[in-house]
Amino acid sequence: MTVSRRAVTAAGLALLASACSPARKDAAPGLAKLKLATDWRGQAELGGYYQAVATGEFTKRGLDVSIVQGGPGVNVPQLLATGAVDIGVGSNSFIVLNLAKEGVPVKAVAAYMDKDPQVLIAHPGQGIASIADMKGKPILLSDASVTAFWVWLKAKHGFTDAQVRKYNYSVAPFLADKSLIQQGYATSEPYLIEKAGGEKPAVFLLADDGYPAYASFALVTDQMIAERPAQVQAISDAIAAGWKSYLYGDAGPGDAAILKDNPEMTQDLLDQARDKMRSYGIVPKDGIGAMTDARWAQFFDVAADQGVYDKGLDYKKAYSLAFLPK
Repeated sequence: MTVSRRAVTAAGLALLASACSPARKDAAPGLAKLKLATDWRGQAELGGYYQAVATGEFTKRGLDVSIVQGGPGVNVPQLLATGAVDIGVGSNSFIVLNLAKEGVPVKAVAAYMDKDPQVLIAHPGQGIASIADMKGKPILLSDASVTAFWVWLKAKHGFTDAQVRKYNYSVAPFLADKSLIQQGYATSEPYLIEKAGGEKPAVFLLADDGYPAYASFALVTDQMIAERPAQVQAISDAIAAGWKSYLYGDAGPGDAAILKDNPEMTQDLLDQARDKMRSYGIVPKDGIGAMTDARWAQFFDVAADQGVYDKGLDYKKAYSLAFLPK
């Protein structure tokens, strides 16, 4: 399931050997060969990265980029910090701030999803018209989510840990019990639930309730920023161009690459996910990749107030605004 992308464990290095796709060998002479690690298997939520490779956005900027497909337990920041890959995808804002908390020499240089696609999903007809209405009700959450967006929900709406039920990345428990609410991605679980249960669920995007997180970050090492800043800018620009093309142009090249990398993916799931990213404004048509200090400060303050981070943490070490897409 898409949502399990949010789990990050030290098992990532062990999985690298089996997850790594071989670097392309057809690169033109003079191109810098780089590896880009995604945070999950090929899917539309990674479409901009695949599109940038497939349409030559990296190549025209002097880079030969091959994708290292992610999966359960892959720790992208660790792969970057150890030099196993050159570029990484960061799933959410907590992962980025954890870089500063843990002293990892990796930074986010662009945020391609202006809204985190995280949603809460309820059954219709249960008296739930907003996220606030979910207070006191049972909610299926993964362990990773309890230490991530759940922190914000408790701060804003007074939710309590007594509401938490274990989420095992299956929609079956939700379908079997109309009193349950579950986490998901706007681009994935609602569609799967509707297909499996024959009923359109009630979907609530956390971002539309004020959740200030970004998502889908381009991550690079501090060393790369210091030694190869032009490459960092090229990476940031190429991925932004890939996202614009994938969502607002011809998505065919990216979809073909995704389907080749991930045989379990289907075209219908890709199509509806792109539609959701557009309709929810998850990846905007203009200003793709932008970040601001003010938005990061807002996110950090909420998390620090809830004890996730020390209030004295220099959280700005986790990102750079110097390489936002041009």
